Amino acid sequence: MSVKFRDYYETLGVSRSASADEIKAAYRKLARKYHPDVNKDPGAEEQFKLVTEAYEVLKDKEKRERYDALGENWQHGQDFTPPPGFESIFGNFGGGGARTRGGGGGMSDFFEALFGNLGGQGGGFGGGFGGGPFGGTQAPAKGADHQASITISVEDAARATTKSISLKTADGRTKSYDVKIPPGVSSGTKIRLAGQGGAAMNGGPAGDLYLTIEIAPHPIYRVKGSDLEMDVKLAPWEAALGAKVEVPTPDGPVELTIPAGTSSGRKLRLRDRGLRTGLSTRGHLYAIAKIVVPDAVSNGERKLWEKLAKQSDFRPRG
Repeated sequence: MSVKFRDYYETLGVSRSASADEIKAAYRKLARKYHPDVNKDPGAEEQFKLVTEAYEVLKDKEKRERYDALGENWQHGQDFTPPPGFESIFGNFGGGGARTRGGGGGMSDFFEALFGNLGGQGGGFGGGFGGGPFGGTQAPAKGADHQASITISVEDAARATTKSISLKTADGRTKSYDVKIPPGVSSGTKIRLAGQGGAAMNGGPAGDLYLTIEIAPHPIYRVKGSDLEMDVKLAPWEAALGAKVEVPTPDGPVELTIPAGTSSGRKLRLRDRGLRTGLSTRGHLYAIAKIVVPDAVSNGERKLWEKLAKQSDFRPRG
């Protein structure tokens, strides 16, 4: 997962004023074009990851606003969480009337009352902690927990796997992680990386990093809980006479038997080809029949259709 700054609007080929529907439509078009299941060209998989990364940011109203405002630095500091007890020790800055410098009775007044005049009175900064309102040394506090998201494919969600990701820290450094994706994950699942959050004060434990799983939209499959759905296109004669057709699954292509007399909309189940629900259990993949006809026919084909129309007793509307 790349973290190098890039213009997400340019990646999706949309303007900065594009609506949510325009962004979604652009992503779906590019996902179908570059998905590794349908495009075997070198570089297609990497391009698919790039358009998915862009879509995950621009589809989210809050992330898009940060991106529009901050550009390359949009992720910095976005997930700061105060350590436990912060408000009880320092007061509720947001609702207790605290103000910035120049507002009267604000933050500068608060810290002066708490630590004394740091510029030169009463032993300075050391006196504030040693014998001030805390009554001694400040107790260790756990570091802040951080939040981030990780986008995985349907194929990743269908099997236990490990994903390598890189995230920018608050100070601009890049940190890499190997994240184990357990079986049974779905969009919204949180994975905790203990001790990978914010640094602690006074020797306390580091915070944790929580990664929220997001399953990227797929050009073939639709996620329905632990089950998957996909459309399988059939010629009229395949639906009427029955056939064996090759269809994709997250585990690779398989042969699907089409029963004779299959109508559009019929669901054909491929057992245990969906997403995992545990170490040894999975949902199913449902192939939904879609009968299609050619846009144009030759003279010979037209004569065959006309002959069939005259000889057939089938009346689709009763």
